[in-house]
Amino acid sequence: AGRVIAAAFPDRIAKARGRAGAFLLANGRGAALDPAEALSREAYLAVLDLTGVAQEGRILLAAPLSEDDLREVAASRILRREEAAFDPAVMGLRGRAREKLGALTLSERQTAVAPGPETATALAEGLAGAGFDRLPWSRSALAVLERARFLREAEPDGDWPDLSEEGLTAGAADWLAPFLTHATALKDVREEHLAAALDLLVPYALRRRLDAEAPTHFDAPSGSRLPIDYSDPEGPALDVRVQELFGLNRHPSVAGGRRPLTLRLLSPAHRPIQVTKDLPGFWAGSWKEVRAEMRGRYPRHVWPEDPAAAQATSRAKPRGT
Repeated sequence: AGRVIAAAFPDRIAKARGRAGAFLLANGRGAALDPAEALSREAYLAVLDLTGVAQEGRILLAAPLSEDDLREVAASRILRREEAAFDPAVMGLRGRAREKLGALTLSERQTAVAPGPETATALAEGLAGAGFDRLPWSRSALAVLERARFLREAEPDGDWPDLSEEGLTAGAADWLAPFLTHATALKDVREEHLAAALDLLVPYALRRRLDAEAPTHFDAPSGSRLPIDYSDPEGPALDVRVQELFGLNRHPSVAGGRRPLTLRLLSPAHRPIQVTKDLPGFWAGSWKEVRAEMRGRYPRHVWPEDPAAAQATSRAKPRGT
């Protein structure tokens, strides 16, 4: 009887849901039997008649159906699919082979994942969703991201891409997946893969603008080449000993002169003295008090009355004195 009903109504083949009397039909409808009935303990049923709403139907007439009979009767309707899904616990893809008859999962087993374009998309989206701090970014790549994010904020009408974590996560299938066709887990991802992806996001023309408008370093009057910190939420900042800025009467800036650098002025011992976005104002204002204090602490260093006209140095005394 089960074979006959299943052949006539394959969408009414039902599978037990795990609790006595609860079943799911191949057409996606839920149905139930009284747990006291013998059929309630069957793994599969072929349902001839039922009543009630879609998710809470009541089976009125059914017959038991063995899995062998099910597979024979519904052979042409059983779909077999292998798929890979990202597992945050292992930071990689897990493969599964499934057999389905409509809404019913007949079997499921783990399989090895073969890397390729399809798996690359699943891996890229999974890794991006797990957090960019887990990816093996190089320091130089992170610096490019920070600088590009700054310029996008400084030039809201410009053509800088959205390289925020939210933007990169949303577009991971486009920028990261093409470089992960060899990979099935985070352990397969290297710095050079992310560097190549970053070249796609910030191509040559934008990279030249990036170097011009958001340089990595500041050339101090002393001759020192000092790194600019673009990670500061208050804006690009520069840690610099105050003697290395002597002779500078204009405040340094980036983004084509639109954004002043935050100068974190340091003593000869690299201790904080003052933070300013107005160097000429500092020279003309509080420098007098700073000079009086610093002369007592560091007598071997020069502390000119007019620092804007003095010679910059990275040494205790300028050369030749």
